[in-house]
Amino acid sequence: MKNKGPLFIVPWRCTFACDSTCVHCTSAGKQAVPGEVDTAAAMKIVDQVCDFGASFFGITGGQPFLRKDLFEVLDYATKLGLNTSIITDGRLLDDKAFENIVKNQTKISISIDGAQKTNDAIRGKGAYVAAVSAIERFSGEKLLNCLVYTFANAGEATNVNEADMVHVLDLAKKYDARWVVFHGFIPYSNDKTSLKADPTPQQYEWVCNKLYDLTARYNGKPAINVYIPFYARVAKQRGMPHFDNWFNNFFLGRCFFGKFLSIAENGDAIPCSYNDAYRVGNIKNKPIKQIWDDMQNSEFFNKVKDKGNIKGKCGVCEYKELCGGCKSAALFYTGDILGSDPRCGYIPAALRKK
Repeated sequence: MKNKGPLFIVPWRCTFACDSTCVHCTSAGKQAVPGEVDTAAAMKIVDQVCDFGASFFGITGGQPFLRKDLFEVLDYATKLGLNTSIITDGRLLDDKAFENIVKNQTKISISIDGAQKTNDAIRGKGAYVAAVSAIERFSGEKLLNCLVYTFANAGEATNVNEADMVHVLDLAKKYDARWVVFHGFIPYSNDKTSLKADPTPQQYEWVCNKLYDLTARYNGKPAINVYIPFYARVAKQRGMPHFDNWFNNFFLGRCFFGKFLSIAENGDAIPCSYNDAYRVGNIKNKPIKQIWDDMQNSEFFNKVKDKGNIKGKCGVCEYKELCGGCKSAALFYTGDILGSDPRCGYIPAALRKK
């Protein structure tokens, strides 16, 4: 490795194509988009991630296993000395894919949203069996990193309940996953049909408090991380021990818009792994280092990162420096990226006084 860069990991969404139909995902049931990078350009992404100084090259999708040259690219990343990771739901994991992942010692994260009935309602029939099979196989190779659980409502089904959460935590414990990451739903458009999958503010408040309780119950076996920005407020209110260390060195739920980048399937850099509305350059004509520097010096991104510019309820909240909401949620619910995240049910002290 040439140097240590500003980001520990740079994810690459290797394809937009996915044969799954998850209710909470932007690429569900979609085909590859025009302009997805070819093998040579994919190798260039790996080169640039290495030059940028990242330790990990993360591969996401879509469904990564739909990309025909995936393991050629993975081999190249390993050859350069990068650590590698893949997130998958376990479907399309055949023996060839498994053997290549083991050969490269790639860390694996498995998406699973509850017990079989709930998980398949959210992710489609057969999703649970595929996920558990992948969990078992990678656990045996000591490559299972984490399980990823995304809260969602799928018609009458929902995984906003303790039974499904505990089921996945117990799977993680049984198969020695390092942690479970509990994700909030992240809007990817203002389409009302897709937004129906998002839990309500009341559900989020219950989830955050329940996760705090479960963190104490499981005591790090497995560790629980939460990708919901207002979980920090709940943890502070509940008196989390060593809060500052947890918040600064472990908590994943802070909004990283403009403080992070990932590479889309066509080579575009995006300032958040979940927000396609903004593109900040393409690796075909600009190095990642320059894209990163341009973003850090951008008047727009600096304005968005400054929590003093947040409007509405979040803007007057006494917890805004710990939270500030999700910028994608603000954008797609309010039309203003500087607006408030409407999924948080907390009423700031400043508004309660009126």
